Amino acid sequence: MQQFDEQDYTQRFSLSLWRKILLYTKEYYPDLCKLGATMAVTAGCDVVFPLMTTYAIDHFIPNLDHPGTMEGLPGFIGVYLLILAIQVASIFYFLYLGGKIEVGVCYTIRKQAFRKLQELPFSYYDRMPVGYLMSRMTSDTQRLADTIGWSMLDLAWGTVMLAAASVTMLVLNWKMALMVMLVVPPLALVSWWFQQRILKAYRAVRKTNSKITGAFNEGIMGAKTTNTLVREEMNMEEFTELTHAMKKSSVRAASLSAVYLPIVVALGSVATAYALWKGGSAVLVGGMTLGVLQAFINYTVQFFEPIRNVANVFAEMQSAQAAAERVLTLLETKPDIVDTPEVEEKFGDNFHPKKENWPALHGDVEFCHVDFQYKEGEKVLSDFNLKIKAGETIALVGPTGAGKSTVVNLICRFYEPTAGEIKIDGVNYKERSQLWLQSNLGYVLQEPRLFSGTIRDNIRYARLDATDEEIEAAARMLNAESFILRMDKGYDTDVGEGGSRLSTGEKQLISFARALLADPRIFVLDEATSSVDTQTEQIIQQAISKVLKGRTSFIIAHRLSTVRTADRILVIDDGKIKEMGTHQELLRKKGAYYKLYTNQFQEEQAMEILGKAEETA
Repeated sequence: MQQFDEQDYTQRFSLSLWRKILLYTKEYYPDLCKLGATMAVTAGCDVVFPLMTTYAIDHFIPNLDHPGTMEGLPGFIGVYLLILAIQVASIFYFLYLGGKIEVGVCYTIRKQAFRKLQELPFSYYDRMPVGYLMSRMTSDTQRLADTIGWSMLDLAWGTVMLAAASVTMLVLNWKMALMVMLVVPPLALVSWWFQQRILKAYRAVRKTNSKITGAFNEGIMGAKTTNTLVREEMNMEEFTELTHAMKKSSVRAASLSAVYLPIVVALGSVATAYALWKGGSAVLVGGMTLGVLQAFINYTVQFFEPIRNVANVFAEMQSAQAAAERVLTLLETKPDIVDTPEVEEKFGDNFHPKKENWPALHGDVEFCHVDFQYKEGEKVLSDFNLKIKAGETIALVGPTGAGKSTVVNLICRFYEPTAGEIKIDGVNYKERSQLWLQSNLGYVLQEPRLFSGTIRDNIRYARLDATDEEIEAAARMLNAESFILRMDKGYDTDVGEGGSRLSTGEKQLISFARALLADPRIFVLDEATSSVDTQTEQIIQQAISKVLKGRTSFIIAHRLSTVRTADRILVIDDGKIKEMGTHQELLRKKGAYYKLYTNQFQEEQAMEILGKAEETA
């Protein structure tokens, strides 16, 4: 199972964090204002109804102080129904607004987060598992949207209702009102104590949820490996530990909330009982009418109803803050590689390119005293120097971990040197935009990555405005059309998720065609033929010379048969160029390349002999 220690959040409940989150939902400010106004109307109706009841009791119903009369009853009923209609309309409208805000905020934050993921460099994905990102984009974002859409609604109602009920009670009987309000300080103290512990518990819940999402992702993506290694039982044990931790944290959070709310209710009940006792005594001695007593009791209940509501919202926000912290961490992540403001001003950014200012890329590449090391790890390159002419094919060979992939990743600006500089066409590539460089790159990986859709869609992915004729021409150049036309629907055949319906060799040919369609000036083949069969490798080899002609290209290869035609072969070891030359020159030297080549040739010969022996047996 993938292990990753996520950032811990130790801050207390933070209003500044919520202000930051709300900044990402600016377009919904008008709706939030409408929601607040609608809730104020609803709360105002709730405050008026007890006064209407007071008037009815003291005016229409016979009692010790008043004989009662039916005069004004039709008008009273009309006003009552009007207020009721206003309240019903406002309830309908705030439900509509709440749903709109919830869905809209979820969409907006996910869009912002997805955009951020497009901007972040490879180094971010090196340290951040897919499951954790999925958790932020799905459950954390949904939790946040629910809170902004609905909890804010309850908070608006509770605040207005609390203020209106307080003012009305003070007007009716300020002494009794102050006695009722004495409960608020202990209530605030209890709330502070519980919110610390509820927030801590919910942070643990959200953190564990990310681990569970990561476990799901690995379990699905690695199903074949799990089965072949008979890891099912061990994986189940590890997953059970995660779900147990999730259950433990969730139960603790729920238990704290379950204890917190009854305490709020109990304190409110004590205040209501006090109001009933004092008000009842006043009615008996004629100091207060029965209608005013019922109104005061209603307001006492209403006073604590919004407090309970706000307390519930507060508990919900403890949970949502854990999600908010995690989403905000993603949204505020600073890319390791950024263009300077001057570069963006001239060449644009990833989403607003100024292609009219882009210079043509010819393909000269130069490493000038380059050092590089990953954030956590030893230095990979040290004082690395290399000059490549436009149109030259460079092969990189050497042992695993020697620095071959690092060299091409630096050329592609997936990473940047920690010292020294890399020049493209004689200019430090930091003086050009990332998009300019990467728009001129063709990159074919060892493990081809296809997307759901048809073969045609996957090839067109490199250039969305490409015509069908251009797509088919790219496939023909790579000798891929022969297998494509054998498919049931040809170019319109669905490849399945990740290309699951195609063989590795077929997927690789499509990824080659996709890279070729972009017409890149710099081509990178990173172990591009190591995962295909010999026959497919030969097909690709036949096409490579045509594809790479006139382009600056870099070939990382384990199979040395794929690099024999390169203009220069670099033997990389320990981050340095150990040998450099053509295939024939290096063989004549009888150095490191000669040993690599002869050892591999002998292994291939031995495997071929064994294969023939098995066939004749």
